Amino acid sequence: MEQELIDASVSLWREIEIFLRSMTAPWRLYQIGVIVVLFAMAHLLRLAVVPRLEAWLREREGWPKWRLRLSVLVIHRLRGLFFVILIWMTVWIMREVTWPSRSYLLGIAAAIATAWIAVSFGAQLIRNRALRQVVTWAAWIYIGLLYLGFLDGATAFLDSIAVTFDDFRLSALSVLKASVVTALLFLGARAVLRILVSRISQSEDISPSMRVLATKTLQMIFFGGAIVIGLRALGFDLTGLAVLSGAIGLGIGFGLQKVVSNLVSGIVILLDKSVKPGDVISLGDTFGWINELGARYVSVVTRDGREYLIPNEDLVTGQVVNWSHSDDFVRIDLTFSTSYGDDPHLVRRIAIEAAKSVPRVLADRSVACHITGFGDSSIDYVLRIWIHDAHEGLASVRGAIYLALWDAFKDHGITIPFPQREVRMLEDAARPGPNVRG
Repeated sequence: MEQELIDASVSLWREIEIFLRSMTAPWRLYQIGVIVVLFAMAHLLRLAVVPRLEAWLREREGWPKWRLRLSVLVIHRLRGLFFVILIWMTVWIMREVTWPSRSYLLGIAAAIATAWIAVSFGAQLIRNRALRQVVTWAAWIYIGLLYLGFLDGATAFLDSIAVTFDDFRLSALSVLKASVVTALLFLGARAVLRILVSRISQSEDISPSMRVLATKTLQMIFFGGAIVIGLRALGFDLTGLAVLSGAIGLGIGFGLQKVVSNLVSGIVILLDKSVKPGDVISLGDTFGWINELGARYVSVVTRDGREYLIPNEDLVTGQVVNWSHSDDFVRIDLTFSTSYGDDPHLVRRIAIEAAKSVPRVLADRSVACHITGFGDSSIDYVLRIWIHDAHEGLASVRGAIYLALWDAFKDHGITIPFPQREVRMLEDAARPGPNVRG
């Protein structure tokens, strides 16, 4: 193994040495000088043109975002574009006026520069910045090795860097190939998933919970398939994963009960449709609407902007109030009291009219007011109303109804009593003093 690595290193170094020696020929040095001059000219052109293009671009206020982004991308790579144009013009002129061998190096530089520019534009399809840089540099290195003639030597060198486990040989070349295959499969899977998820989300025949379940299932299938194919490209025998599966099961039994419980609970939630994105729920002191159903937790956003990540297990095993499970209608009970001197029939009629005047109260559904008891100093009532927008909050509609009751009672002279206590001060009875005789 060590001898194979030494032989591959020597072979690659000989290729590089032969190439460097060929660069000392007069016409090769002349072409290198032309390349440097053309790059300097491209840099000067960029310095002269970019300020004008940026000023012109700032005036394009009505342009769509994709056109503006493309323009900014072109401006950032303007030096490379100028260099490609200048060097190809030079190659064409050189091939017309002299022998092709005297523009051979210029042609290689032109091809490499063109391929590098194409890669830099194509890599913008990758949103992750770190991954985009890795892909760009890897593609540039591959293109450079290919056009300079070092690809075979570099391939042999990477293949010689290897370790052996019984009959399995793992080399740097196989790892690199597997990484490239897996990355391409991941990018393809993401592109296909984006299209499928978009169509699933737009389908009105599928419930929101089933949309989430279908999305998670597709992600597992596509990304799992990409990993399996990448392992196969690496040369792994997947039948050996049975031992790994047993080890994972043992680890789950000891330390991952909660994680697995949340994962299974998430699948149960998606299947039984007990909650779905957009539902308004109450769990303990948390009241809000479901923003997202995750594999391990449910994201609940409250009225004050807080986002709670509630484990799926709590939703399955705990008592959850789903205000919009079967429909969006929610009944609210409000209690109040009035004095004994006020007519109860008039109080009930005024309370119902005041409640119906609140915009969020559904006037087409039953609005009722009932006497619930005779208190020590008041008659107690309950006012029952219906709303269909619980996600807008309950405290706000309660406050609006109480304010309407206050105004209506004030206009009709109805009083809201408060407990009164009468305190009587009893004077001490005069007591006769002791009879003292002198």
